[in-house]
Amino acid sequence: MRVDIITIFPDYFGTTAKGAGPLGVSLIGKAAARGDLDFRLHDLRRWATDVHHTVDDTPFGGGPGMVMKPDVWGTALDDVLTGDGTVTAPSAPSAPLARLIVPTPSGTPFTQGLAAAYAAEKRLVFACGRYEGIDSRVVADARSAMAVDEVSIGDYVLAGGEVAVCVILEAVCRLLPGVLGNEQSAADDSFGGGTGEAGDPMRGLLEGPVYTRPRSWRGREVPPVLLSGDHQAIARWRRDEALRRTAAVRPDLVSQIISGTPGGAAMLDARDRTVLAEAGFPVDGESMAH
Repeated sequence: MRVDIITIFPDYFGTTAKGAGPLGVSLIGKAAARGDLDFRLHDLRRWATDVHHTVDDTPFGGGPGMVMKPDVWGTALDDVLTGDGTVTAPSAPSAPLARLIVPTPSGTPFTQGLAAAYAAEKRLVFACGRYEGIDSRVVADARSAMAVDEVSIGDYVLAGGEVAVCVILEAVCRLLPGVLGNEQSAADDSFGGGTGEAGDPMRGLLEGPVYTRPRSWRGREVPPVLLSGDHQAIARWRRDEALRRTAAVRPDLVSQIISGTPGGAAMLDARDRTVLAEAGFPVDGESMAH
C-alpha cells in the first residue's frame, strides 16, 4: 500500500535527530522497511507561491482563526496525484486508484469497519488540516476526481490532523497481510469480533480481559478456566467476558448488536441471554429492553 501525507509539519512523521518518527517504529516501521508500506511525506508549503509560503488566510464572513487556502491545497493534491503518472488529469472520471482522507472533528466517526475498508485500498492520501480547517471547496473539488472521506477519530478537537492520521494509519496498517506476526490477533480485536462466526451479531463486542505468566501476581490469580486446556470452555468464558465488558462499558454496542442487527436477538444462545440478563440487558425474542 502507498500512503501519501500532505502536511505543514512533515517532520512530525519522518525521521528526526532523536530517532525514527511514528511511521518508522514497531510493526508498521518494519513493514515499511520491507517495502510492504510506501510512506511519502509532502510539505504543503512547497505549493505556496508567496515569499512567506503562506497556506492560510482570514475566513470570509468573519470569525476567529484562519482557514487553509484552496489554491495551495488544490495544487498540492493535483501534483501528488499526478506526479507519478497515476492519472492523466485531476478531474478525469477514471480518477486515481486512491482515496483521500481528511481528518476533521466534523467528519464521519472512524470505526474498525472503516479501517478494514481502508486496508483494502491500494493507495491512501491524507490531508492534514490546521487552524480552522481547509477551505470547503477543496473537498468538493477533490470528490470529482477520487473517493473522499472526512473522518473524525472522536468527539474532541485537536490542533491539527497529524495525530489523527497516526491513529488511522495504526488501525489500518495492522490489518494488512504480513504486518502482524499473528494474523489471528486482528480477528480477535475489540470491534473486530473474534467472539463469533461470520454473521454472528456478537462479532461487534469489546475484547474481554487477557492474562499471561505468572499465574499468581500480588495475590491475584489467573481465572482457572484459562488453565484447564478445555478449548470449548475457554471460548465460552471469553464470550461471556466480552458480553459483560461490552454491557458495562459500551451498552450502546449491545443495543446496536441486538436491536440493530437483523435477526440479532434470535442468534443469541441461552447462555448469551443469561449473561446479558445478569448485566441488566434482558433479551426477549427479537426485542431487548434495558
